[in-house]
Amino acid sequence: MTQLQGSPSVEELCRWVGVSRSGFYRSLREKAPQEEELRVREAIHQIALEHGGRYGRRRITAELQYRGMQVNHKRVARLMSEDNLLVLRRRPWSSTQSAHDYPVYLNLASRMEISGVNQLWVADLTYIRLRGAFVYLAVVLDLFSRRVVGWALGPHLDAELTLAALDMALAVRHPLPGLVHHSDRGLQYACQSYRDRLDQFGIIPSMSRPGNPYDNAFCESFMKTLKQEEINCNEYSDLDDLRRHIEQFIEHYYNRMRLHSALAYASPAKYEQQHSDPTPALGAKLNYFVPRREPSAPVEGQSTTGG
Repeated sequence: MTQLQGSPSVEELCRWVGVSRSGFYRSLREKAPQEEELRVREAIHQIALEHGGRYGRRRITAELQYRGMQVNHKRVARLMSEDNLLVLRRRPWSSTQSAHDYPVYLNLASRMEISGVNQLWVADLTYIRLRGAFVYLAVVLDLFSRRVVGWALGPHLDAELTLAALDMALAVRHPLPGLVHHSDRGLQYACQSYRDRLDQFGIIPSMSRPGNPYDNAFCESFMKTLKQEEINCNEYSDLDDLRRHIEQFIEHYYNRMRLHSALAYASPAKYEQQHSDPTPALGAKLNYFVPRREPSAPVEGQSTTGG
């Protein structure tokens, strides 16, 4: 512990607050492992979410070691188990659908031309660090207006969290069948219960390509805004306090007041109001890539010119 010139000594500070010098240094030694543990856990959460639940303990351990953290896979496995960081497992590949524990779907979002609300929803997860604990936030955005139509906050990273966010969106928006729902390939979106809910409402699933985070950049942009403008600016006493602040930020500020550069500097609610149509909106258009066809060789005796 370095001491600035002219500042009180450790002995003087301890005498002022009524603690012994040995007790002061003992508290520092006890606090350091706790802070180091939180840093490791935070890095594990970041890596797990970056890779959509595809990284297990060994790959996460390798990534942590690459970042300069001295950890082994047993410790990483323990922390992942304590924080319920589930991993998407797959069986060896074969041509049948049953070869996968959870199917993945074609990326439709990158091919769509959005012209109205409830044509394309995008969903994602993030973690938030509280005092000595991590909690998780699931959101669903309507891509047309960038409006958050569903969200859920909880202590566990599981399908119940993502289902709660989806159920909120369904209750608020009442979409017609044909809506496309886009997410990453994480377990929380690929599992049977989530797919059943999409199928129940006639919603078409779409998933990002492996290792391509840009496919879900719109949700990630919102998460970045949330953390920069709300999470990093405040301290929360507990999960309920955090939930109240997030509700205020999403429902009253972000959706209704905050100007969005991609919406010609209108708020999501204002943008929807400006583009409301009393007639039901048609579905989004899909663009398909048509490969260029090479001219075939002329058949013997056939002319290559017209006429």
